[in-house]
Order: sequence, then C-alpha cells, then structure tokens
Amino acid sequence: QVQLVESGGGLVQPGSSLRLSCAASGFSLDYYSIGWFRQAPGKERELVSCINSVDGSPYYADSVKGRFTISRDTAKNTVYLQMASLRPEDTAVYRCAAAQAAYYCSTLYYDYWGQGTQVTVSS
Repeated sequence: QVQLVESGGGLVQPGSSLRLSCAASGFSLDYYSIGWFRQAPGKERELVSCINSVDGSPYYADSVKGRFTISRDTAKNTVYLQMASLRPEDTAVYRCAAAQAAYYCSTLYYDYWGQGTQVTVSS
C-alpha cells in the first residue's frame, strides 16, 4: 500500500518557522522523487519544492527560495520541508506527492498524494 502522510502544519505568526514531514510507506525514496505542493482557496495548486530521488538534489519555487529547505531521511523514508520567515501568503494546504522518477522533479507527473496538512500564517 503506497501511502504518504503529512504532518507538522499549524497556525503560526508571520516570521516564524515550521517543519512539515512527509512519511512515505510502500515505496522507497531511493526510487521516488517527492514534491511538496500547496493550494490556497481560490488559487491553483503550485509546486513549492521537490527533491530528486537520484541524489537528493532540490528544486525550489522562486516564491520560497531562500526561506524553505527540503530534505530527506532515507532511513526513515521521510521527507521534510523546513519553512522559515513565513508569510501570510504561505497560508495553504500543503501536500506531498511521489513520482517514480529519478530527476527533473519539477517537471514530473506525480502519481501518489497525501491528504494534506494546513499551514496558516496569521497574526
């Protein structure tokens, strides 16, 4: 059973940090690239960051580059998204997704999706 479970969302103030986790089961991060997506009400889903399975190299959307960091722990089969300097514009449901591919993670079709975790940035 392929499963992705996000955790770590919550309500935080602008400028604060939050770490999201994506726990994967039923497949290995050695062979699946992982993307973090977000979607706010009335907006299209967008790719925030992804990590390539071949070597763990990252991709970041311009809107989060320098603030967010994606990483993986292959032993735990978990991908993390460390979010810093959070802004109200970062408010969204964040979902992780997996694609059976090694590289070019920003271009992939993602086959498997988690249910999402809510991140709200507000004062």
